[in-house]
Amino acid sequence: MWPWRSEMRSSNPVFSRRGFGRDNGYAGFNTAPQAGGPAVATQANPYAQPTGNPYAQNPYAQQDLQYGAPPQAPASTGRMTIDDVVMRTGTTLGVLIVTAALSWALLPVDDANISRSYGIGIGAALIGMVLALVQSFKRKASPALILTYAAFEGVFLGVISSIVDNRIAEGAAMQAVIGTMAVFAAVLVAYKAGWIRVNRRFYGFVMAAALGFILLMAVNLLFAVFGGGDGLGFRSGPLGIVFGVVGILLGACFLALDFKQVEDGIAYGAPREEAWLAAFGLTLTLVWIYMEFLRLISILNSSD
Repeated sequence: MWPWRSEMRSSNPVFSRRGFGRDNGYAGFNTAPQAGGPAVATQANPYAQPTGNPYAQNPYAQQDLQYGAPPQAPASTGRMTIDDVVMRTGTTLGVLIVTAALSWALLPVDDANISRSYGIGIGAALIGMVLALVQSFKRKASPALILTYAAFEGVFLGVISSIVDNRIAEGAAMQAVIGTMAVFAAVLVAYKAGWIRVNRRFYGFVMAAALGFILLMAVNLLFAVFGGGDGLGFRSGPLGIVFGVVGILLGACFLALDFKQVEDGIAYGAPREEAWLAAFGLTLTLVWIYMEFLRLISILNSSD
């Protein structure tokens, strides 16, 4: 459910990263740090030399960067702030949580209704995936599209969480929520303390690991669909536990990339609407981590 994207606008927890819009001049991680200041990439040259703040309206901003001054957002309204990101992320997650709770309550997973509820959940997941892909390839953030994605994603999460909680491992959903919150808090503290340094090497390592992870999961799914059983066993037993932990660690790495993207967007004075893209990316990443926790808890309980 995570859209494939290369240097696109929105964030996503596995397939690609990053940047608040290559069409508006902000290049996210396509930068090459220089002694005189950060380089800002463009579509034509992703490794451009320092060019100044792409959002600055101050004609001297470029000069400041060349002399080593930090990027300064223009003093005007309409620029993204951390409050904008927090508010829009809270709104997006709020919609997801409400629809998840409603689907948990209204779509029973007893023997008589599980097939219908599961079918609705899978249908919602497919719609959510399509909406996420559409937003990923749009030139601008669409709040309505992002919130609609969150609503359908919530339906899927509510159904799948109810199935796991009621039929596999009681309390699994709450454990997965607590685990997700713990990872978020830990990565935020580590990022702010400077223990995680997000640079080109970190970005390249995470993307390579994520691509390998996704390919393995896709192969495993194909073997499961056409060969039956658990496929190659990457999602069950001891291997499933290992891949579950790896999936959570990858999600944590993508959280660090999300934080870096938000920090850079604010520093460069990204437009306020870009906060919706930050919210979209953070939601995708948190959903990824939650699903990996839920899967890991299921495997651990099924092996008892």
